[in-house]
Amino acid sequence: MSRTGNAYTLSASTKLPFAEAVRRVREELAREGFGVLCEVDVQATLQQKLGVSREPYLILGACNPPLAHEALEAEPELGALLPCNVVVFVEAGQTHVAAIDAKRMLSIVENDAVSPIADEVQRLLRLVVDRATGQ
Repeated sequence: MSRTGNAYTLSASTKLPFAEAVRRVREELAREGFGVLCEVDVQATLQQKLGVSREPYLILGACNPPLAHEALEAEPELGALLPCNVVVFVEAGQTHVAAIDAKRMLSIVENDAVSPIADEVQRLLRLVVDRATGQ
């Protein structure tokens, strides 16, 4: 298990199989007060629409209602940046979990009231990724 990723995600890889990683991500999101508002099975969509085969890739649109409410009260147009996406995917046989770095993403919003909310979302999503992958 190791950390992966880039500057805009909170990421880690795991030895867990894809389905188990998805189950654990869902559990950890719920544990931290997030619900899954939407999900996109990228693998199935690309197969259906383009006839392209790829390894499993699932996007979960996660939302923590109290934090979303607080953020929207401070910045109504912030909804354009919601929900917070968490992805579980397989690349070269390795399962990965990545969540948006909310602090980095919300840094584009020029409203000081949003900053502590972004910090909290980042903290919670880091916990989700770490626990789901066994970090």
